[in-house]
Amino acid sequence: MDVAVTSNVFNPYFSNLNQDYIYKANIEVYDNTFGGLFIVKKIAEQHHRIVFTTEMGNKLFDFTFNNEDFKVNYILEDLDKKILINILKKDFRVLITENLKTTKAYALTKETIKKTSLNNKDYYYFENPEISKVIRVNNGKEKVRFLFSEINDNIAQKIVILHSNIKLKINLKSIN
Repeated sequence: MDVAVTSNVFNPYFSNLNQDYIYKANIEVYDNTFGGLFIVKKIAEQHHRIVFTTEMGNKLFDFTFNNEDFKVNYILEDLDKKILINILKKDFRVLITENLKTTKAYALTKETIKKTSLNNKDYYYFENPEISKVIRVNNGKEKVRFLFSEINDNIAQKIVILHSNIKLKINLKSIN
């Protein structure tokens, strides 16, 4: 059932300037698997740095998001494909965007679903009361599913990003 749109979506998961967010990560892309540490650092308002390294400290990628700007500081040659970089850019922007304007909201028994738009794509945020799931939809079909679980002090201990149209799966498990 539609409900009056009373509030925007607030995503607290990577919003604390004083917190380094460190996750043990497993990224499966096409037929490759990369494991290591996924680190998100909020530098300033709407300014984040995201780095993925092996456990030995070798960088796999290093991205900067500053307002609408996106910069690849480094990316491993095996991952340096324009389509993959664009997908990661979109996925990670969903993770770090804190405030989104809600265009429609639906109330279910145990959760609220809020429709938003990011990068001209439709996203549905499922809140219960914190964000537990985000789904990107295109032409009525689910394209990407973000799952947040074991939420504690505005930190999702587990995050899974599943793509339905390409072979890409990202598993993150907090270690801080």
